[in-house]
Amino acid sequence: MFDEYAVLEELERREPIFHRREFGITREDFDRLTDVGFCEVGASGRRYDREHVWAVLEKRYASDPTGQLDVDWTASEFELREIASNTYLLTYILEQGGRSTRRMTLWQRRAGDWKILYHQGTHVSDTTPHRLVLEARIVKQHNSFRLN
Repeated sequence: MFDEYAVLEELERREPIFHRREFGITREDFDRLTDVGFCEVGASGRRYDREHVWAVLEKRYASDPTGQLDVDWTASEFELREIASNTYLLTYILEQGGRSTRRMTLWQRRAGDWKILYHQGTHVSDTTPHRLVLEARIVKQHNSFRLN
């Protein structure tokens, strides 16, 4: 049995990924944070491989060295599910620049470090009632937890 609240709190501090500069902004940091098979599906539905994601991040970090543009966001409604041994699906809502996305990151714990296996963002229309949808579901199921 894992300590779901400790894991949730630890992963919540790391999200949204690539907007938390305290985890690094170099290629070495990115390689340490992501699995070699890492990929991301953007809100557009396009799939991006690890190299493409790094290329985008490298440009962002170079154009905004102080991280001024990385602060205009709010993450909420975190939920966690252990899907395999030491492998967790973290979902949340990200509000950024007037746009809402439903995010999911697949994290794996390896030798005391966290690796990102997969990340996806899905655009949420302004009329989607986030809280109402969540309250209509059973929040705590087998190995699924949410902090309120």
